[in-house]
Amino acid sequence: MGFDLEAEKKEILRRYRGLLRAAKNSKKRSERKAIRKAFDVALDAHKDIRRKSGEPYIYHPIAVARVVAGEMGLGTTSIVCALLHDTVEDTYMTLDDVERMFGPKERAIVDGLTKMSGVFEPGTSAQAENFRKMLLTLSDDVRVILIKLADRLDNMRTLEHMRPDKQQKIASETLFMYAPLAHRLGFYNLKTELEDLSLKYKEPEDYGMISSRLRKTKAVRTRFINTLTVPIKQSLDEAGMAYEIMGRPKSIYSIWNKMQTKKVSFEEVYDVFAIRIILDTDEAQEKGDIWRTYSMVTDFYQPNPDRLRDWISLPKANGYESLHTTVMSPTGKWVEVQIRSRRMDDMAERGLAAHWRYKAEGGSEEADASLSPKQRAEAMAAKGGDNIDSWLGQIREVLEGGEADALNFIEEFKLNLFSEEVYVFTPSGELITLPVGATPLDFAFRIHSKVGLQCIGAKVNHKLVPLSEALSSGDQVEIITSRKQTPKEDWLQYVVTASARAKIRHALNEEERKQALEGKEKLRKWFRKLGIDGHGDNMSSMMRKFKVDSPHALHHRIATGRIDLDRVGGYTLRSGKIEWDRSVEPAPVPREAEAASISHVKKEAGDVLLIGEGQQQLDYSLAACCNPIPGDDVFGFITVSGGIKIHRQNCPNATNLLSRYAYRVMKTEWASKAAAKFEVGIGFVGIDDVGLVNAVTSVISADMRVDMRAISFESRDGMFEGKARVVVSDKDHLGSLLKALAAVPGVHTAERLQEES
Repeated sequence: MGFDLEAEKKEILRRYRGLLRAAKNSKKRSERKAIRKAFDVALDAHKDIRRKSGEPYIYHPIAVARVVAGEMGLGTTSIVCALLHDTVEDTYMTLDDVERMFGPKERAIVDGLTKMSGVFEPGTSAQAENFRKMLLTLSDDVRVILIKLADRLDNMRTLEHMRPDKQQKIASETLFMYAPLAHRLGFYNLKTELEDLSLKYKEPEDYGMISSRLRKTKAVRTRFINTLTVPIKQSLDEAGMAYEIMGRPKSIYSIWNKMQTKKVSFEEVYDVFAIRIILDTDEAQEKGDIWRTYSMVTDFYQPNPDRLRDWISLPKANGYESLHTTVMSPTGKWVEVQIRSRRMDDMAERGLAAHWRYKAEGGSEEADASLSPKQRAEAMAAKGGDNIDSWLGQIREVLEGGEADALNFIEEFKLNLFSEEVYVFTPSGELITLPVGATPLDFAFRIHSKVGLQCIGAKVNHKLVPLSEALSSGDQVEIITSRKQTPKEDWLQYVVTASARAKIRHALNEEERKQALEGKEKLRKWFRKLGIDGHGDNMSSMMRKFKVDSPHALHHRIATGRIDLDRVGGYTLRSGKIEWDRSVEPAPVPREAEAASISHVKKEAGDVLLIGEGQQQLDYSLAACCNPIPGDDVFGFITVSGGIKIHRQNCPNATNLLSRYAYRVMKTEWASKAAAKFEVGIGFVGIDDVGLVNAVTSVISADMRVDMRAISFESRDGMFEGKARVVVSDKDHLGSLLKALAAVPGVHTAERLQEES
């Protein structure tokens, strides 16, 4: 394939100039010189590399740097590192080269951005390990995470050039880890785009339908907004206030999510858009001006008192500040109105970057970005405290907790990414922000690690409550402690915050470590008594016999009495080695062998699926969590036992599986619509009427000739709900049945039910 190298050179230069225009915080000559140097180094390093699209690879680092500069508003160091972020991983360059040419700070950031390499333990996810490493760099420089988010955004923007199975994996991973992180760090625009792009590849039909509807209704929305805002503009003008009013459509993903959770159509989503009023006012006057504007809005339109959200008095944990109200329009539609200052809007759009600019002394990225979360939190506390810095400090605590398993680490970290908050008080009146569902035990650990570890009880509003009791906003919490108390295993079930969980695990692990040392000494004496070596083959043999995956686990079982060495028998000693009389269980199958072993599985008669890159016909079973049928978009998943489970792409477990265990996912397609039968659940809702049950059963059995395994009806307040288990041949067959049921007079909706796992 030939390339027009001259045209590509011009395009590279054009994109580089676009980057410089976006770098508004890097105007000094020395800063422009540093960016040019990084660009030249990256251009040379990537000169022989091309992307999946066939484009020069340098387009990607430039695009990432432009997101960092323009959409995040970061400074020179971040731009330089964005340009260099793939050089160590993909080219001849080393971290030493980066440090020699740019400095130790740039080396540390690029190192944090470089993916982990090497062999991972069986059952772990490389992506989880990468994500964990990225978060660990948080203790050194938060910019690592911000550049990584920019990197992921550009990858999502160019995802159309990847294979469909890769698109599914990357989109799922983005929804699982990166979109929640962007949300928590306050990058609403990035979070929204990441979610929308993920939906584009996970649910392309739904995405296309919603985006098409939004385009078609844009002109109507614009006219509606212009009419609605006329009296508000007049009042703001009369008050002499500087402002900007705009209409903001709800994100495609947000609309889709509401349609799924509420079981409504696009037309039934009433808050498809919001009106945003941005005030140009001084920080000292912004609260007063915002409430004045709220008064003007409600002078003309009736507000819904249940839909008032005051995030200016109590900002969200990610720093988001705004006043939201929902008012009734003259046409009878509810409309959300968002009121905020220019500073608040900037922080909502640019998250941490704007946070630094407004909070750090001198207003520079370098003044604050390189501080650890703990240092930043302490600095901000002196200024009256700050939610997002408090949260970053909590992340530091989780990171220092030392959770060894990457997947557990990610799960614990994700616990608090999307959670809403409750506001509770100490006995002295200090306000503490916790996620919804938090318990007195979470509160205790938030106060201090020592308070949490010695907690024996709690009083909420002066009443003694269980440690598992969920707290509500406005609660006053008092913790009762005892020096004799030690953490319990079941405490892990009582907490929802990642920091509390990490501290409990750390304390339990420390106790387990002490016990393991005792067990290690007992085992050493036992081996010495037998007169054999206690390492190598003999240790491996003991681990296989007692089905543990590490010497530590073996030592712990011995210490706690689960293995009694005095009663161990059934072995002989040959040449200094233990040989068990009975055959022992084989060791767990390594990850590499796990996938390879699948190729030796023979095909059963009647298979209708082609699995893997080689499109082989392998044994499989259909996942009970989503019950796929021919015609569904599916993927294969290698289970721990070695068998293949077939899941639907929109299975409730799909995002989790695709993002956490990507290496165990196999490309899968239906080879044909063979004469097989599949049982699925269907549901129908409508208005209760005489003869409706007979009409429904007649359509299923007589008209469509579909076998029914079960059917049930429930009538309540003039409405009915029905469920049935039917046997169909494929997705098209099911679709025809649902269409026929929806056409029955009185039936409102008929749909496929999500299988219960």
